[in-house]
Amino acid sequence: MLYVIEGVDVPDSLPLRMAVRPAHLERLEALETEGRLVLAGPYPAIDSENPGEAGFVGSLIIARFDSLAAATAWAHDDPYHRGGVYASVTIKPFKQVFPR
Repeated sequence: MLYVIEGVDVPDSLPLRMAVRPAHLERLEALETEGRLVLAGPYPAIDSENPGEAGFVGSLIIARFDSLAAATAWAHDDPYHRGGVYASVTIKPFKQVFPR
């Protein structure tokens, strides 16, 4: 089943993000290689694809896991979560309707 993982950043998270970003991307690339990643990306803090020093305010990941428990374990082990980038993380089941 698909699950949405949404992380909300702590204030001024950009330095923390940059420190652990390579490890975070490595885990996402593993999901992609396994064919489990639907999409992933950050929420820019301003209305720009490249927010520069404004940074980001959170992230969204939609991926396939065997269960809510597995998705939760994966999210809690993510470098952004362990590294203090996220103030909170929400994990929910997701039913994709479109695109078909």
